[in-house]
Amino acid sequence: MRAIGWQPGEGQTIRNPVGGPLTFKVRAEQTNGAPTIVETTAPPGEGPPLHVHANEDEALYTLDGTLRFRLGDEVRMAPAGAFAFIPRGTPHTWQNVGDAPARLLVIFAPAAAGVERFFERFAELREDEMGLEAFRRLASEADTDTVGPPIAESHPL
Repeated sequence: MRAIGWQPGEGQTIRNPVGGPLTFKVRAEQTNGAPTIVETTAPPGEGPPLHVHANEDEALYTLDGTLRFRLGDEVRMAPAGAFAFIPRGTPHTWQNVGDAPARLLVIFAPAAAGVERFFERFAELREDEMGLEAFRRLASEADTDTVGPPIAESHPL
């Protein structure tokens, strides 16, 4: 394994399932199965449905903007600098609650080749193919269960 370093804006960028770009900072094949790390941007109001990873722990770090995290039954504001560690098997989601795009760093460990394929396959969908059902179907192929709606629906502001 070799050291990997990227400058801002570098890395493979694809379309994020919640809109905006998702940039792979490091992938499973680059880390011999250690972490997968992505930087993602979400428009105001957006976030994924409540979901559970079977095989990966996940860490979220708010880089810019104001998010809120739902971890299990707990909902917390997550401004820039907020961090959450999510053990596999924990229902979780997040939402951009600010007025501008929000950026977060997401770490999956061990490296999540299935999650990487999920992001790639979702990015290949046409606009009219996107939505909760596509998220649910593609996530299940990555051993991720969709167990509820986005936080905007389950816990409206």
